[in-house]
Amino acid sequence: MHLLHRRRESRFTRRGLLQFGATGCLGLSLPRLFEARAVQAAVSAAAPPARIRSCILLFYYGGPSHLDTYDLKPEAPAEVRGSFKAIASSVPGLTVCEHLPQTARVMHKLAVVRSFHHPMRNHNSAAVEALCGRTPVKGDLELLANDPTVDFPCYGAALSGLTSRAQEIPAHVALPHVMYNVVMLPGQTAGFLGAAHNPFQVTQDPSAADFRVGELQLPVDLSAARLEDRQRLLSSIAATNPTNDAKPMNVYQERAFNLLRSEEVRRGFDLGAESPAVRDRYGRHKLGQSLLLARRLVEAGVQFVNVNDKIRNGQLANWDSHQDNFPRLKDDLLPPADQAFSALIEDLDARGLLDTTLVVSLAEFGRTPRINPGGGRDHWPDCYSILLAGGGISGGAVYGASDKLGAYPDADPVTPGDLAATIFAAFGIDPATEVRDALGRPYRVAEGRPLRI
Repeated sequence: MHLLHRRRESRFTRRGLLQFGATGCLGLSLPRLFEARAVQAAVSAAAPPARIRSCILLFYYGGPSHLDTYDLKPEAPAEVRGSFKAIASSVPGLTVCEHLPQTARVMHKLAVVRSFHHPMRNHNSAAVEALCGRTPVKGDLELLANDPTVDFPCYGAALSGLTSRAQEIPAHVALPHVMYNVVMLPGQTAGFLGAAHNPFQVTQDPSAADFRVGELQLPVDLSAARLEDRQRLLSSIAATNPTNDAKPMNVYQERAFNLLRSEEVRRGFDLGAESPAVRDRYGRHKLGQSLLLARRLVEAGVQFVNVNDKIRNGQLANWDSHQDNFPRLKDDLLPPADQAFSALIEDLDARGLLDTTLVVSLAEFGRTPRINPGGGRDHWPDCYSILLAGGGISGGAVYGASDKLGAYPDADPVTPGDLAATIFAAFGIDPATEVRDALGRPYRVAEGRPLRI
């Protein structure tokens, strides 16, 4: 079994700075979407070479139990180990839950981090840790409302601000829904970087027979010729502005028009182009078709794709198994996750995309080592497991270890900041690069150190 080692902290000679005064919310128009491409960052001279072109981040909202998936403790007391058995995987000596047989067959392509941890115990604050790699400014509040003046940007939004792209395709896509816990779950927006860097948000179910992304479709009463007429009219208006104030917006509008005309973009979102066998392999359910769509998007050139499994909080609505943990995992939650995730890894590998695509699978926290009186496990951010694959990750690796009860890291603890540094370094971005909030306060884009990948 391989062992990953953490890279020593580098010395950086200079830092790139970003300043953004705009703030915003999740929704944005196509011109605002392309405004994101216009913002450039000065990347540090110490930046590592890029290893990947894309990243798919799969988020299991609610928090699966690490003790019942990838860090089983068969020697622990019954009130800790639970009822699931460990099975062999494709890596000698590396076992996983018996209800993950398809993932077990691709473990030689995956790395398990068994020492992930942070201090946030509630869904909203913990989601910021998982989706942004930061401890939220407001701390561990259950109903942590969004505040774009202080919210940290999610990974894809920060990446959007730190890279430039010529392709007329969204750099960051989130699907298949926005997540909620009374309020919109924090960690899904560009926060203080401004709405220009928010993701292109898909809010339709890819497994639905009538799935389509309306923003990419011309209205029925608008022909291609009329679209061209509108673009020429806007260009004429911009040309008559003596102060040239309209020129930047004209650029964004032109790119939006290009998107509407782009067959490449529409093909990326066209699941109907996939064979029935491939769609069946992923599973004809929301998660399966969402991960298939994610593969098509990175194939089309999207840099960052967030796939959100489950839409809202609630013990029967997501992975938050405070009660009946074992029947829920066995009968409801693990089978589609096992099918869809293993299909994604196999498909990326078969298409030659795994080496240039980093796959991250995680949740906001794990579950308590001890089973509660209701047969469930409660929130536990003190130690849990995440999965990494592709982008130079050593397949069949285990990084870090939990103690004998799966309660706390026992070796090589990993923080969300370390994960953030790993993601940005894989894209060739120095983790010491700074972004600034609306008040001009500087923040490193990642506070941790990259894992050796």
